[in-house]
Amino acid sequence: MSELKEQEVLETAPAEEISAEQSAPVKKKRSKWRIFGRIVGRFFALVGVTLLAVLALAVGAVTIICRGPSPAAAEVFVNTVMETSAAKFIAHMYFTEEVVEHILYKYAVIETDEVTVPSDPFQPLPEEEKNDIVIEEVYGQTYHGYMMIIRDPSRVQVAALERYDGRPGKRLEEFYEDSGAVAIVNAGGFYDAGGQGNGGSPQGIVIHDSKLLYGSRSSTSCVIGFDQNDRLVVGRMTGQQALDRGLRDAVSFGPVFVVNGKPAEVSGNGGGLNPRTVIGQREDGSVLLLVIEGRLPNSLGASYKDCIDVMLDYGAVNAGNLDGGSSSLMIYNGEHVNTSSSLYGSRQLPDAIVVMPAKGEE
Repeated sequence: MSELKEQEVLETAPAEEISAEQSAPVKKKRSKWRIFGRIVGRFFALVGVTLLAVLALAVGAVTIICRGPSPAAAEVFVNTVMETSAAKFIAHMYFTEEVVEHILYKYAVIETDEVTVPSDPFQPLPEEEKNDIVIEEVYGQTYHGYMMIIRDPSRVQVAALERYDGRPGKRLEEFYEDSGAVAIVNAGGFYDAGGQGNGGSPQGIVIHDSKLLYGSRSSTSCVIGFDQNDRLVVGRMTGQQALDRGLRDAVSFGPVFVVNGKPAEVSGNGGGLNPRTVIGQREDGSVLLLVIEGRLPNSLGASYKDCIDVMLDYGAVNAGNLDGGSSSLMIYNGEHVNTSSSLYGSRQLPDAIVVMPAKGEE
């Protein structure tokens, strides 16, 4: 090798060594990112496989219910999902429209034209009973829930939005804070296409402080509310008829469960097994607020018949079904009493049933 070439090698060798040393950390850094990427990729792959497995199990379970040997199980399932806002399509995946309608008709509550009969005011309450509020747990084969008993019916009112102009409704916690109530449950229904409703558009009517805040005076709906004598009134009527009867607070939903001491006729698992909110009143004036948990591992939900039976057990002479499902929630003294079935927190609602503080407690 010539002296010139030897010198070139000697001069270039340190530079190559330095370049290799400088590049080493870069390669190491890239290696770390590759390992991190592989971990993240494997994690999401595992999550994806798990979700697919859960989905496959869910589809398989629904298929077994709908196509299995038990027609009764299939009918309960159809009744249950058809009461939801977002899952109705599942029933139509397995049954024709005619079959679905037949099942719903088979287990529907038989509507009645009877309305709560007006009556005299309740006897004045003893002072020691005016503040009484009791909450008891209720159980059935497929459900768990809570019954609130309010001794003074004058404390039970409707809380409404300030105005109904398309704006979103309020969550139950907001109604609770704004009204100054001591207890609250959800009340009337609202338009909820695909489970995406914002709670700002009620179904039927809303009356508060003897004023029709929402709804038509001429359209008929199932009305549930209190008159000037604090009597719970249930039945189908127009907005004008509700005002003429002197209803001070009212919402619309239904069906009516008990009217003038007579329970509604319903076959089997009418309404399927779902979360429920029900209001009723005993002969002594005590108001009954029932909330049933549903769509949970320890409480699938209750049928219409279950709710009627519970109301009768507690002595209800008038009772009506309020909105249920993911809206069903009870709050007392600032705490959630039941577990909601909603995965995204409490729903936005157009109105609520509130229990105001007793006089002297404000």
